[in-house]
Parts: sequence; C-alpha cells; structure tokens
Amino acid sequence: MKKLILLFITIAVVSCKQYPTPATIVITENKPVKQAKNIILMVGDGMGLTQISAGMYSNGNTLNLEKFPAVGLHKSYSADNLVTDSAAGATAFSCGIKTYNGAIGVNTDTLPVQTILEEAELKGLATGLVATSSIVHATPASFVAHSRYRKLHEDIAADFLKTEVDYWVGGGKAFFSNRENDERDLYKELRAKGYTVSDYFEQDFEEVNTNVKGNFAFFTANKEPLPKAQGRDYLVKAASEGVRFLDKHDEEDKGFFMMIEGSQIDWGGHANKTDYIISELLEFNEAIGKVLAFAKQDGETLVVVTADHETGGFAINPGSTMDTIVGAFTSDYHTATMIPVFAYGPGSELFNGIYENTAIYHKMRSAYGWTGLE
Repeated sequence: MKKLILLFITIAVVSCKQYPTPATIVITENKPVKQAKNIILMVGDGMGLTQISAGMYSNGNTLNLEKFPAVGLHKSYSADNLVTDSAAGATAFSCGIKTYNGAIGVNTDTLPVQTILEEAELKGLATGLVATSSIVHATPASFVAHSRYRKLHEDIAADFLKTEVDYWVGGGKAFFSNRENDERDLYKELRAKGYTVSDYFEQDFEEVNTNVKGNFAFFTANKEPLPKAQGRDYLVKAASEGVRFLDKHDEEDKGFFMMIEGSQIDWGGHANKTDYIISELLEFNEAIGKVLAFAKQDGETLVVVTADHETGGFAINPGSTMDTIVGAFTSDYHTATMIPVFAYGPGSELFNGIYENTAIYHKMRSAYGWTGLE
C-alpha cells in the first residue's frame, strides 16, 4: 500500500511541472551560415499575427515585413507562466534563458546573466537601443540591466552607467535626473563619461545633430512618451539615424548590435483600442523600411523582426474591410499564442521554423559567428 501511495505522489509531482526547461539550443546546419557583421533586432512589443494583419490591411494591403525571405514562429512562454510578460520575453532574446515574469537580465535565481549587447561591447562592437517607451522599460532594460523586478526603474537607470551603449533614444529622463531614492544625477554622470546628452525639453529629436565620435543619449520624455496619434514622431528618425550613427561610430570595423522597439503596439492592446494598435504598427513598419533599406545596401547586416508576446487576444471580426478594421479582444493582458519571426540578410535562414524564444539569442550569436560564451 505504501509503495502505491508513493507512486501516486511521484506521478503528481511530475505532472505539476508545467513549464519544462528547454534543451540547450544547438544550431545545426548542413551548410555554413554566412556571417553577419551587424545585427538589428526589432521588437514590436505585443505584436501578434492579428496586429500585423490589421496593420497590413490598413496600409493598402502591404507591409515591409513581406520583403523578408525567412519566417518562423517562436514559443513565448516564460519560466513560470504560459503567458509571458515583456521582461521575461526580452530576457529570453537578450540572454538566451527562460526566466520568471518581471525579471530583467537575471535567471530564475535572480543572478545576472550576460546579455548579447554586453557581449557585443566586450567584443568591441558598437551598440544601440531605441524605444517608444522609457529607455528603462522592460524590453530595452533587458539588454543592459540586471534587476530582480522590472519596476525598479531607478536601479535599472543606474545600470546604464555600467555599460558603454553608444547610442540610445527613449523616454525616462526622470529616472536619471530627478531620482527619488538617491541624490545621484545620472544625466551629469553620463556627460562626465563623454556622452552627448540631450532631451525633449532642450530640442526636438528632429533637430538633433549626432556626433559619431562620442556616445549619444536622447530622452524623449520625462517618463513615458506619448502615443504616435498624440504627436510622438521620433521612432523612424531615431532608428535610421541610429543605424547610420553606429555604422560610422564603428571605427574598428567590427560591426554593431542594435535593438529597436515599437513599444506601444502593446499599449494599444492593453487599452483594447484597434486604432492605437494600427497607428503604432504602421510607424514601426516605417522604421522597418528604413532599416531594411540600410541592410539591402550594406549586405552585411542581419535584420530580425519579432515580438515578445501578443497583447489583447486581438481578432479581426466580420464586418471589417481594408479601410475599417472591426477589432475584438479577449483580454486586456498578454496571451500565449506563438509569435512570428521575420529575418533578412546573412544568417536569415537560421530563423525559419518553430523554436523557443530563447533560440533567437542563440541564432543571433551563430549569425555573428560567435562560439562559446564570454
């Protein structure tokens, strides 16, 4: 009888393990992968297949994503939840690990894990970040910072001073210059490190002239930037200028790594507002077009476009037309559907198929030709 009870307990324990740790990703190809000198990862936060479809239909039935030859799907779940959040989702891309929801660049034991951007810095590559959120928001933060919780914005801001990110544009000035938890002025500290630092109060981003000889940071809002529909307009220029900046800044010709996030596609999903989703997605589409044009001319740049998760359980309902999308939502939070991945350039063939979100990290490293871990 005791043996039978023990057997039932064992079966119950095994069956409760809902989210298995994925096997180590091994890139196996029959033929050598052409190496990329530069990688630009573009994340449309909250951008599932329906968000893409709604944007496409609203844009004359076309998007720049149609120009990408490689298309895959990733499994977005986190270490502790079938429905991931942006912190765990972005950490999967940046570190190649599954972690708990809310974690920024740390594993499930809250220990820091080196990001691909940090590794790029160590290898002498130029690096950049652009977001339509604050720069300390979950996705951009996960490439630079290491924090047990995504809402520790001032701690995350301080981590930016531990890196040498060459170019960044996003909101969040308050977390650098008007801090509540200490007396530090990170704005001044950045300038002392040689950064050219400016913000929305001093000038519009459209007026900025970047000096490629030094590092550059621009704050687009005190905390979170406005939606596109309310006047925010820097993403396309920040993306195209950032690519140009990093290409010129790369004096040793080692290449660069850049992450560009269309952050507020997600916010439109949370708000259950179809127009919000579409306007943000179409701006992101313009930025994709600028990046793709650079990659086509350059010939050594891999562009990867994906999302951390889908937001809203968004659907296009009957009665919709190309001009009028009748949207519906099942949630005001994220969902667990698989997420499209689009790739163009050297190494793009690695991104075909279905795989874990963590595989994107490994595939990018493989495209660079990096082996082992620093």
